[in-house]
Amino acid sequence: MDEACDFPKWDELIPDALGLIFKNLSLVELLTVVPRVCKSWGKAVSGPYCWQEIDIVEWSRTHEREVVERLLQLLVSRSCGSLRKLSVSGVASDQSIFFIVNHARSLKTLQLPGSHMNNSVMEMAAAKLSCLTFLDLSYCVNIGAQALEAVGKHCKYLTTLRRVMHPLEVIDKLSQDDEGLAIAATMPKLKHLEIAYLLVETSSVVKIIENCKELELLDIRGCWQVKLDEKLVKRFPNLKIVGPLVVDFYDMNGWDNCSDNSSSSGYLPWDFADDVDDEYNEMMENDFWEDELPVEDIGMWFYYDVNDADIGYDWPQSP
Repeated sequence: MDEACDFPKWDELIPDALGLIFKNLSLVELLTVVPRVCKSWGKAVSGPYCWQEIDIVEWSRTHEREVVERLLQLLVSRSCGSLRKLSVSGVASDQSIFFIVNHARSLKTLQLPGSHMNNSVMEMAAAKLSCLTFLDLSYCVNIGAQALEAVGKHCKYLTTLRRVMHPLEVIDKLSQDDEGLAIAATMPKLKHLEIAYLLVETSSVVKIIENCKELELLDIRGCWQVKLDEKLVKRFPNLKIVGPLVVDFYDMNGWDNCSDNSSSSGYLPWDFADDVDDEYNEMMENDFWEDELPVEDIGMWFYYDVNDADIGYDWPQSP
């Protein structure tokens, strides 16, 4: 018994160690359960140790924008400038974008699918995100070549870009070749590029292939106007090109894994106690963790969780 007492207690672990352990917990547990265990655990989750990587992309798709942005600001603030990865869907306000870039300039990975910023906002944001290596601007309908050019100009270490569109989002556009040309002209270090359903033609894709000489994966599924010459492709033996053919996911056994959105965030309804951290009381009173998604809000985010075996390629994951 005496020997057992020689081991350090859980509440005596340094915050860095606690942070590494707590990273394996769910968002709900981090914000509502851990702070009530003891003072040292509450201090750990209130500091930057648990928030160097923030991934609320699935949760954010099933909650009101105002609630998402309140939580986003809370968590980014807690990171105290140490944030390295941020994944959130549907950011609606310019203020939230500026808040992110002003408090997380060391970001390596930024995923903002379905967000509503425009070209001018993205230009200003890109100037402060020079450390980015991974960027996801899929389904962002309000940006175009101007924003991508700014990203390429300022984010010199960028190796992965996701710029995937839903077919219905580009139905009123004549062409997005200017986006393809912007990528070709400003992002020579790209290794993974996903531009599925972008309205590009063969010439702009050829420019990308010729200028981005480090490319390992180019996804052009749904880019129906692209017809690449076999001789050109053979000049780049290290490049895997997927598309423009689109696999019929309904015929796959793994259909459930092909959707990257779900009608459930994966969190269970929570019975909160009265003594939960005051910082969250107002959120909880307004059903902050309610997980039911109204039928009219369900969207098909069908792109980038395709089974590896179905296309024979090991897909890049966000760092």
